[in-house]
Amino acid sequence: MLMLVDCSSCRTPLQLTPGNRFITCAICHAITRVADLSFYALPSLAPSHYNQSLCSVNGRKRAVICGISYKNTRGVPKLEGCINDAKCMKHLLIKKFMFPESSILMLTEEETDSCRIPTKHNIRMAMFWLVQGCQPGDSLVFYYSGHGSRKRNYTNDEIDEYDETLCPSDVESNGVIVDDEINATMVKPLPYGVRLHAIIDACCSGTVLDLPFLCRMERNGRYAWVDHSPPSGVFKGTNGGEVISFSGCDDDQFSAETHNQSKAIATGRMTSSFIKAIESGHGTTYGDLLTSIRTIIYKDEILDGDGNRQEPQLTANEPFDINRKQFFL
Repeated sequence: MLMLVDCSSCRTPLQLTPGNRFITCAICHAITRVADLSFYALPSLAPSHYNQSLCSVNGRKRAVICGISYKNTRGVPKLEGCINDAKCMKHLLIKKFMFPESSILMLTEEETDSCRIPTKHNIRMAMFWLVQGCQPGDSLVFYYSGHGSRKRNYTNDEIDEYDETLCPSDVESNGVIVDDEINATMVKPLPYGVRLHAIIDACCSGTVLDLPFLCRMERNGRYAWVDHSPPSGVFKGTNGGEVISFSGCDDDQFSAETHNQSKAIATGRMTSSFIKAIESGHGTTYGDLLTSIRTIIYKDEILDGDGNRQEPQLTANEPFDINRKQFFL
């Protein structure tokens, strides 16, 4: 039986192996002692009231979609297009990739269920839900459209000395979700035969899953995988599964919003380009898709004339031939 406890130091939810009374946090490395195991014994990774509000899983496809406008968040710039992004991505997964609607968990401020508001706690629980009980053959998708940021890292596990983060709707009171936690929650436990794709439309998001390999591509299409493993030697890979992430920009760049031709509807530039590339038939290989996304964004940047330069990134737990490997969700 799986158990969920909070780290005694940073309050990160941790999976406790049955029978153990101690657990080391992958984020702050504090050791938490559990005195009464029966108190934490749960039928799943999340509290029962949260599980009941989540969608059931049909088939072998499952997705978490987060879109955050920050309309009720003080001190944080509002975003016009993120909820539109979430709805567009849900439509794409259902119509193009045959994800059952009941296997997609939507987190936006428009949801009436309090467990589906994209707070820090709810996003954490959704990440746990996404990988919970996955089996060989499963296809998982984690999509996020919202603010991203960076913070100084002091544990020697970042090449650039910064952690990349996601900003939940309650970021002003509960803080960010750090890439170390995202990796520990969705990447490290992923078993053999399971595929996880992440699509992140946020600033500073290039390596926000903390995956060990980063694909550097030139404009002429030539590319090379760069070993992005942390200097500390901490393992950032999977338990045999496959994780591939598309992000809206490099770690030191901003991911912008754009508008449709009538200027009436705002969307994230990354999300809009990702969907356009697939719908126009450029999603055959990962290389084809990445090149098409970058081309569309480059054209949008010229048309919008906002001076922003963003280059979508591709990261993975293992390097592969992006021009041969077929893209599918």
